[in-house]
Amino acid sequence: MNPYTTVLFYSTMFLGTMMVLSSSHWLLAWVGLEMNMFAVLPLMAQNHHPRALEATLKYFIIQALAAMMLLFASTSNAWLSGQWNIQHMTHPIPLALVTIALSLKLGLAPVHSWYPEIMQGLNLKMGLILSTWQKLAPLILFLQIPSEHSFLYVLLGLTSTLIGGWGGLNQTQLRKMLAYSSIAHMGWTVLIMQYSPYLAFLTFFFYVIITTPLFMTFYYLNTTMISSLSASWTKIPLLTSIAPLIILSLGGLPPLTGFLPKWMIIFELTKQGLLLVATVAALSTLLSLFFYLRLSYVMALTIPPNNLPSTLPWRLPPMRAPLLMAVLTVLSLLLLPLLPTIIAFLPA
Repeated sequence: MNPYTTVLFYSTMFLGTMMVLSSSHWLLAWVGLEMNMFAVLPLMAQNHHPRALEATLKYFIIQALAAMMLLFASTSNAWLSGQWNIQHMTHPIPLALVTIALSLKLGLAPVHSWYPEIMQGLNLKMGLILSTWQKLAPLILFLQIPSEHSFLYVLLGLTSTLIGGWGGLNQTQLRKMLAYSSIAHMGWTVLIMQYSPYLAFLTFFFYVIITTPLFMTFYYLNTTMISSLSASWTKIPLLTSIAPLIILSLGGLPPLTGFLPKWMIIFELTKQGLLLVATVAALSTLLSLFFYLRLSYVMALTIPPNNLPSTLPWRLPPMRAPLLMAVLTVLSLLLLPLLPTIIAFLPA
C-alpha cells in the first residue's frame, strides 16, 4: 500500500476514535465509529490474502450490524425521551439495545464468536490494533451510558471471563488464543465498570501495556502457532527469555504488573458486597492462567524435536526490538510497587 494512503487511513482511524471520545451527542459518536470502521477495513485487507479478505468482510458485517443497532437505539431514545445526549439515555429498551450493540463491538460474550475467527485471518500487527485501539471508542461509550442494568453488566463480565478462559484452553493458534485473552480482559473491565469507572479504564490501560509487547514479541519471532515457539530461542534469545514473564503478567500472576488490576477489581467487588461474583471472577482466572502457562512452558522449557531446522534462524540477520517494546516490557513486569500511588490518585 502507498505510504501516503497508509498514513491517511491511520489518521482517519485516529480521528474517528477521538471524535467518539470528545462527543456527547449520539449522532456524532456514531459518525466517529463509522469513520473508525471504514478506515481500518483497507488496512485489514491490504495483504490480499483470502483469509484476510474473509476476516475483513466478517468484520464489516458485524460492525455494521452493531452500528445499525446503536443508531436505532439512539433514535428511539430521542423519540421517546427527546434527548440525544449520551448520558441522558433513560428509557430501558434503547439502553438495553445500546448495551448489546457495544458488547458486540467489544467482542464480549455471548456475542463474541466473530472475534477469534477474525483475529485468525489477520496478521499480528492488525490483530494488535483490533485488540487495543479498536476497543477504546466502544469502551468510552460504555463508560458514558447510565449503568441502570447492573445485573446485565455483571452477567456480561462474568460470562466473558469464563468464555475467554475456557475458549483458549484447546487452541493451537496464537492469534485465537490472544483473542480469547482479550475477551477475558474485557470481561474484567465491564465487570467493574458500574462500580468504579476509573478502575475500569485503568484495567484497560494495563491490558494495553501488557498485551502490546506480547504481540510485538510474536511479530518479531515471526510465529503464529504454539508448536513453532519451541524454536524461538534461536531467533532472539533475550526476547524469548523475557516473553514468558510477559505472558504470566497477562495472566495476573503476582508479583507482576498484571496482578495489580485484578487484585483491585476483586477488592472493589468485595467492598460492594459481591463476594460470589468476586470468587467466580478469581476462579475464572485459573482457566486463562492454564493456557498462559502452556505458552510459557513451550517457550522456556522445550526444544524442537529436530535440531537442524532450529539452527537455521542464526543465518538470518538479527532483528532488534524497538525502544517502545523495551519500555512496555519493563512496564508490564515492574509496575506493581506503584500500587499505593495508583490507589491514592483514584477517587474514593
